[in-house]
Amino acid sequence: MLPWKRVVRPLTALLLTAAVAVVPAATANAESTGPSSGWNDFSCRPSAAHPRPVVLVHGTLGNSVDNWVSLAPYLKDRGYCVFSLDYGQLSGVPVFYGLGPVDKSAEQLSVYVDKVLGATGAAKADLVGHSQGGMMPRYYLKFLGGAAKVNALVGIAPSNHGTDLNGLTSLLPYFPGAEDLIKATTPAMADQITGSDLLTKLNAGGDTVPGVHYTVIATKYDEVVTPWRSQFLSGTDVKNVLLQDLCSLDLSEHVAIGTTDRIAFHEVANALDPAHATPTTCASVFS
Repeated sequence: MLPWKRVVRPLTALLLTAAVAVVPAATANAESTGPSSGWNDFSCRPSAAHPRPVVLVHGTLGNSVDNWVSLAPYLKDRGYCVFSLDYGQLSGVPVFYGLGPVDKSAEQLSVYVDKVLGATGAAKADLVGHSQGGMMPRYYLKFLGGAAKVNALVGIAPSNHGTDLNGLTSLLPYFPGAEDLIKATTPAMADQITGSDLLTKLNAGGDTVPGVHYTVIATKYDEVVTPWRSQFLSGTDVKNVLLQDLCSLDLSEHVAIGTTDRIAFHEVANALDPAHATPTTCASVFS
C-alpha cells in the first residue's frame, strides 16, 4: 500500500483545484475584460504581412487577460491583430474561467471567431491556445465548422490526449465521490482526464482535420498535462516541438511555457508565419 502522504496530499491538491469553482464571488477580483487598447482592438485591420487575426484561447482557471499579458503584446508588437476571449464561465464564479464543459466552450469560441472575422474582414484566423485552450479548439475545428475559418492552431502545453496528473487520476475510484465532485464543480477538468468521453470523441478517427496547420509546443517539465508526450498530435500537417530541444536550459513548466517563456513565444511566431521563420534557440529570449 502506498504511504498515506503520497495519496492524500496529491488528491487534496486536486480537489482544492476543483473547489476554486465554488469560491464566493466576494473573495475574487472583478470580472476580467480585455484591454481597451493594444490587443482586443476591433478596429484593427490585418496587414499584408500578417493577413490573419490571432485569437488567443486561455487555459483552465485562466481568463482573456491574465493568460496573455506577455504573449499578446509580443504578437501585437510584431504587427498582428490580436484578440482573446473568456470562455467556460460558471455561474457565480468570476475571473477563473475555462471550467465549463469543453464542447460548450467550443461553441463560445465559434461565436467569438465569427465576431473577429466579421470585424477584421479576414477570411480566416489563427488560433493560439494554452493548456485546455490548445485542445478545446480542436473540437471547434472538427465538429463546429471551424476548419473552414481557421488557418493554423498552435497549442502550448495542450491537453490533447488528456492528463493523468502524474498518475493521480488513477486513484479517484478509491475515493468515493471525488470524481463526481470534479464533474459537478469543474466539468472541464473531468473532460481533460485521460480516457474521458469528450476526449474519446475528439480523437476518434484521427487527431487533425484537413486544411489546418497544427503546431504543438511542449515542455518536459510539465507537471499538469502528463505524460508530456500525450500533448503531441499525429497527422500529415503537424509540427510537434519539445521546448528543451530548442534550448536545453529552458526549465519552464506548464504555466510558464504559456505565460512568460519568450523561447516558446518565438516558436509561436514561427508557426504563425512559417515563411519568415528563424531558428529558435536559447538566444530567442532576447528577440
